[in-house]
Order: sequence, then structure tokens, then C-alpha cells
Amino acid sequence: MYKMQLLVCGGTGCQASASATIVEKLNESLKAHGLTEDAQVVTTGCFGFCEKGPIVKVIPDNTFYTQVTPEDAEEIVTEHILKGRKVNRLLYENPETKEHISDSKHMGFYQKQMRIALRNCGFIDPENIDEYIARDGYSALAQVITELTPEQAIDMLKQSGLRGRGGAGFPTGLKWEFTRKYTADQKYVVCNADEGDPGAFMDRSILEGDPNTVIEAMAICGYCVGATKGVVYIRAEYPLAIKRLEIAIEQANEYGLLGKNILGTDFSFDLELRYGAGAFVCGEETGLIASMEGGRGEPNFKPPFPAESGYNKKPTCVNNVETFANVPVIFLKGPEWFNTIGTEKSKGTKVFALAGKINNVGLIEVPMGITLREIIFEIGGGIKDGKKFKAVQTGGPSGGCLTEKHLDTPIDFDSLLAAGSMMGSGGMIVMDEDDCMVSIAKFYLEFIVEESCGKCTPCRVGNKRMLEILEKICQGKGDMDDLDHLRNFAYVIRDTALCGLGQTSPNPVLSTLDNFYDEYVAHVKDKKCEAKQCKALATYTIIPEACTGCTVCARNCPTDAITGERRQPHFINQDLCIRCGVCYTKCKFNAILVQ
Repeated sequence: MYKMQLLVCGGTGCQASASATIVEKLNESLKAHGLTEDAQVVTTGCFGFCEKGPIVKVIPDNTFYTQVTPEDAEEIVTEHILKGRKVNRLLYENPETKEHISDSKHMGFYQKQMRIALRNCGFIDPENIDEYIARDGYSALAQVITELTPEQAIDMLKQSGLRGRGGAGFPTGLKWEFTRKYTADQKYVVCNADEGDPGAFMDRSILEGDPNTVIEAMAICGYCVGATKGVVYIRAEYPLAIKRLEIAIEQANEYGLLGKNILGTDFSFDLELRYGAGAFVCGEETGLIASMEGGRGEPNFKPPFPAESGYNKKPTCVNNVETFANVPVIFLKGPEWFNTIGTEKSKGTKVFALAGKINNVGLIEVPMGITLREIIFEIGGGIKDGKKFKAVQTGGPSGGCLTEKHLDTPIDFDSLLAAGSMMGSGGMIVMDEDDCMVSIAKFYLEFIVEESCGKCTPCRVGNKRMLEILEKICQGKGDMDDLDHLRNFAYVIRDTALCGLGQTSPNPVLSTLDNFYDEYVAHVKDKKCEAKQCKALATYTIIPEACTGCTVCARNCPTDAITGERRQPHFINQDLCIRCGVCYTKCKFNAILVQ
């Protein structure tokens, strides 16, 4: 038994910042000081506070070190482990009080969080099944398959109020019940780990930090619906998640927690992985199933729903990673406990990938019903560089842009829909005063056009036409009729597209038209982009009083539009200027004026 443990974040983000090397250096230092029997280094999953990574947490005193580098390893060992003194310079600093905080429980980022799906991330070694078992892992599976009938287990899940976390929010227990009622010689449980929203990394982090929780939940689902085979459909761009899933599946088989006659019962369940090529549309369950079968990832008409005819035309229950991550806890703590968390129609917690122009970028899990204001300004620490909050995009490309008037909106399925956005899978991108909302709508529509499977005309053609109008507006060539055309296209696509991708694709356009109509008008009538993001509408001039004549702008101008003698104010020829912005980014004297 070790007296101390050093938990090092081993998620993708921190690994990209040399956390594997930090683990190496910590082990080397412990060995050099003869401390290998007293302290252990453990590579964990994501702690969530990505903005301050790489993170090293020392237990049992719960000291939380941020932005650690390999060079800091020796000092952590000699000062903290050897001498019992905290390394103050590596502690989190409260941005307001400038006070150093050593325990994460007292950090604003964590104080309003409640971790259920992420309960083990950052606490256990995801490649060691014993650590998962030590935290009640597989106890729920044992309880369900030895003490409950499938009908009783499904009833408990229905009582909990758990809704799918993949975007649509369909009641999970009801979906399991539908799958169970169909009779077939083979049924399947499918985990949708095809996380494609820009800026989203919720499912990846759960699989990297706690793969066994998903495996356990899938086995429970298999027992409940009558399936003996499970498939995790995961995008190939997630190599670390894939590696840890493979290890977890192998260890679960060795322990008799997967395979034939699990825990000595009549229940058998096997699990395998299938890799996706990163198509966003394969997040839709019928498109995902088509891809799993080796076909093109295109959604199909429903009914029949996958619960009746899914993978290989057999009854199939599809849930996403976060939905499954909630299941074991519900059976361990009871549906009544879960039902007390959240709002009347949205129970439990929700994991969000908080990104964009915000101080505390990271992975958070909060109770349903918390407000956008609490997330952005308390957990998220407010807007970067003291800028003004402008909008927040929830629900990824399928969601909408909400404004300051929506900051007190409770985060739940129904409230977000009423506000013109949606929960989605959990992407949350914050924007500030420097963002152009017309350009933002264009960005999301570019993504949708690129990712559309092209099967139905409304999505394939309609979104392309909308994108062309937005491009025209951003180039200063739009007119007021274009704004009416955008709305008409959006309503038609929303009402006639085949799948959820097409049906929700107009949301960013409609929400920005509703909440930032004046910006569209400025682009069309005044030919101006107040945020100065649409380059075709910008005019670059040199402020003579500020120009030192250093010639940096002239040397970097791709069209030789800038002239002037050295140490003399320069001049931009507007006929030659292509508005690329290079002069603005290169000037060190703030002598370029953008209008």
C-alpha cells in the first residue's frame, strides 16, 4: 500500500502537452530518491480542467498542480513527496483574489459541478480493471443479472427519468423496452461513440478515462433487451480511446465479466469495436448502422426503428457513450436518487465540452437546470481578455446561438429548444464581441454541407443554396431579399429533410437571424462587418502618426499594395489591397486601422 499517489492526467489533451513525459520524469525522480515504495505515479483520464493542463494531483492531501511541465517533476518529488511542502508556483491561482488554491474542491471551475458520468475520470487508471472494481465497478451488473428480471431492471431505468444524451433526449428506459418486446434469434446493443460536433470531446474523454463503465452498462443493456452481442462504433480518429477500450474489453473477458455465462449465470454477452471514418452523419443511428454493415453512412427512413430492425436487420438498441455512463450508477444508487437531480423533465446531469472565448476551457458535468450564466461566468470563469460576451452555441452545428438575454435560461432539453437552440450531445462554444454572427452561421453551414450524406434533396441542395446566400452576404454582395430567402430555405429544410442532421441544420441560421438581425442588415445595407471578421467588407488604412516606416507590412503584403520609404509613413493602395489582413497581424505598432 502506497502512502501517496501522484495522479497524472493522461487524456488526449494533456498527452499532447507531454504528460507521458511527466509520468516518466516523476518515476525517475521517485526512483532516484528511493521513494518507489512510498509513492506511486498513476496515469488517469481527463480531470476536465483542460485550460490548466497538464494536471498532477497528489493524494491523499488532494493537492492540485496545474500547467505542469516535465521540468517540474523533480521539484514536485523533492518538495512535496520528500519534504511535505507544496510547490506554490504550480498551484491554481484565483484570478480575482490572486490567492493560491491547492484543493480542487475550492476552485470555481469545480464547485458547481456534479460528476456522475465522469465520476471515475481523473481518479483511476483506465487501463487497470481492478481500480474500476475498487470503486464499485461491475457491482451494478452483478446486481441486475442475479437479482432482477429484465422487466424489473427496465422499469427502474424508466423510473430514473434518464433521457438519451446523444442529442434527441429520448427516454432511455423506453428505448430499452421497445427493443426487448421484439422477438429475434439475435439482438444487438450498440454504443454510438461517433462524436462529430466541432469542439466536442465529451464521449472521447469518458472512453479514455473510464472505459469499463460503458462496457458494464452495455452488458446491463444486453441483459435487459435480450441481446448477447454488443458493438462500440467509434471514430478511428480516437486512437487513445480505442486502445483503452481494447484493454478494458480484454480484461473484462479475463475476469468473466464479458463472454459466456457472466458471473456464473445463464447470461452471455460479447463486445467488439467497429471503426468509423469520421462522417458526422454517422452520429444518426440509422446512418451509423449502415456504416457498421459496411455500407455508405446514409440515414434510412423510419419506421422501422432500429429497436425493431437495426444492425443486420435485427432488433438493436443504440445509445451514446454518456447515456451508458449514467446507467451503472442508477442501479447502484437507485432511480429515486437519480430522479432528485435535475428538472422535472430533464433528470440527472449533463456533460459539456466548454470551449471558445472563455477563460476555463474544459470538460464539465453539471446538474440539469443550471443556467448558462452560471456555466459561462462561474464555472467557465468569464470571457477571455475581459471582452464582452456575445453568444453561446449549444448543440453543435444542429444547435443555435443564444445571447445575453438567454443567460438565465436553465440548461435542460425543453428550455433550450424553446430558446431556439438544443441540448445536442454537449458542445458549448462561447463567442465574444469580436465574433461576426453572420460568419459564424456560415461556418456551421459549411460544416453541414461538407458532412451531408446527400441522400435527400432538402439537405443536399437546400443547405448549399443557403450557404451560397451567406457567402454572398459576407462578400458585401447581398440584398434584403436574401434575408427572406434564407428564412424560407431554413423552414423548408427543417420540415422536409430526411434525418436529424438536415432537420436541425438551419438552426444556426435561424437563431442568428432572430438574435442578430441587425448584423445581417449591416452586412447587406451598409456593407460593413462590425466585428471586422468578413475580410471582403474590411478597409485597411495606415495611421500616419503611428507608422514608424519599419516596412514590415510592405514586405509581407502579397499584392505589393503598400508603398512608402523606410522610416516614413506608408500608404495602402485600396485598388490593389485584397483585404487579407496580413498587414494588420504583422504590424507591431498598432498603425493599421480596420474599418
